[in-house]
Amino acid sequence: MTGKRARVDERVNGVDVDADMRRKGRLPPCHNALVTALLTDTYQLTMAYAYWKNGTHERSATFELFFRKNPFDGEFTVFAGLEEALRFLSNFAFTEADCAYLRSTSIGANMEGEFFDFLLGLDASKVRVYGQLEGSVVFPRVPLLRLEGPLATVQLFETTLLCLVNYASLVATNAARHRLVAGEDAQLLEFGLRRAQGVDGGISASRYSYLGGFDATSNVEAGRQFGIPIKGTHAHSYVQSHASWSTVKNPKLVSADGSTTCDDFPALVMEKLKQLEALRDDMDLELRWTDTNTSELAAFTTYALAFPGSFLALVDTYNVLKSGLPNFCAVALALRELGYSAVGIRLDSGDLSYLSKQTRSFLQSIERLLGTKIADRLSEVSITASNDIHEAVLYSLRQHGHEIDAFGIGTHLVTCYEQPALGCVYKLVEIDDTPRIKLSEDIAKVTIPGRKKGYRLFSQTGEAIVDVMTRDDEPAPKVGERMLIRHPFEESKRAYVVPSKVEPLFNLVWDREHGTQESLDLTLETSRRRCKESIHQLRADHLRYTNPTPYKVSVSAALYDFIRDLWFAEAPVGELR
Repeated sequence: MTGKRARVDERVNGVDVDADMRRKGRLPPCHNALVTALLTDTYQLTMAYAYWKNGTHERSATFELFFRKNPFDGEFTVFAGLEEALRFLSNFAFTEADCAYLRSTSIGANMEGEFFDFLLGLDASKVRVYGQLEGSVVFPRVPLLRLEGPLATVQLFETTLLCLVNYASLVATNAARHRLVAGEDAQLLEFGLRRAQGVDGGISASRYSYLGGFDATSNVEAGRQFGIPIKGTHAHSYVQSHASWSTVKNPKLVSADGSTTCDDFPALVMEKLKQLEALRDDMDLELRWTDTNTSELAAFTTYALAFPGSFLALVDTYNVLKSGLPNFCAVALALRELGYSAVGIRLDSGDLSYLSKQTRSFLQSIERLLGTKIADRLSEVSITASNDIHEAVLYSLRQHGHEIDAFGIGTHLVTCYEQPALGCVYKLVEIDDTPRIKLSEDIAKVTIPGRKKGYRLFSQTGEAIVDVMTRDDEPAPKVGERMLIRHPFEESKRAYVVPSKVEPLFNLVWDREHGTQESLDLTLETSRRRCKESIHQLRADHLRYTNPTPYKVSVSAALYDFIRDLWFAEAPVGELR
């Protein structure tokens, strides 16, 4: 997301630009300035030219954006990217410079000059878009977006919309899965910028990880753009950069209440370390240590002098139990004497289950031996773990037990290491009010024709049990009324359902006359909250880590019959010889 930023708090002459644009049905440009009309595949432009040359570019068309299979061997997906998609539509236009570039290419050289005049007049003012809301849990085959408008125009949107939705939804889903395995109480921190696929991959990953349930990011620019809390401590290099106590140049520290000044904080730290050493023989044998690394203690001391109110130390540069923890405790106790409370420690290597348990035992022993007057709540400081953590690691830690309060997760989260793409597609389902179907020998690639409505039906216990699609002109399912639902392509799979609640899935998100609705809440916090609420609507067996139960996606009896009839009408009849 490079280039100019459209900040939500931007003001010009005291006017809130974003709010003013929203009242006019428009949104600011995408956060990435590279999202232009030319962010598309060449074949979109060649098709648009062919439509224009043939005089069919204004035909009424309906396209749907959907996916065929949930990612990560799971049974749900989180829809993300809607706000960026609407920003793109709101600002869609070809510029003179765009057309000049196209003319200079081998493709554009074969296009008539009048076509570029056509491109210069294009926008989304003749388009209507229905969609599910950002942050919603979504399922295969049910459209995420439905676009209605002139054929050439909505065709040109395909690649850009897929780019904006595919990765966003994949990362949000990955984040939500990590949240489910880690549990509600764990703090999840996104640390992936340095491993992300480029600048936009890093910024997007931070944004959509937060939407999916992460609590904070190390990415400062993402924090600025989207209001995501930023977190972080020091690296091993900071510890290594200290060779001895001589590296401590500013030893003074004012107490938390400002009433006193400690002129020699390092001396106070050393005093606390000696106090700890006097307790070693009273600790369990496996928790005892001999001599700690002095340069590490000096590093912790200078970091505490810089951040006395938020001291969190990386304790595994040399040895967690034999050096890092005693040194951390010495600094934490010195800070406590001046009215500060240390935040915690971070583990970045080793057996995280074992080390976190031993760390907690170590801290508890120190607090017990020193007493609460000196070491009150030392045992409750946070333990943060990093080191190539992913979903399987979180699951293993949960199975074996741990004492970790927060997880820093990077590579596997932002790169979606287990599955690099979601596979959303953009298919024509209707032309000139006539439903169209795409057939294939692969049933998974057969499309469901025509404009459709979608509904989520809930059981008597209030859980979501099925998403059902109906023809556009069918009445909505009714609460308490029995309905026959069918698998779209397998005749034997059918069932009756009596819903306790019916929730429409598709909302008008872009209107050809008014643009975006001012009432449409596209804020990141709302989408994040919607994600959490949508996941909680699902049964536990749909969410489990191993062998989740497939969530049902069905069609009405009328739509099933229509699919079958159109299939038979379009499919060629073979002949045996």
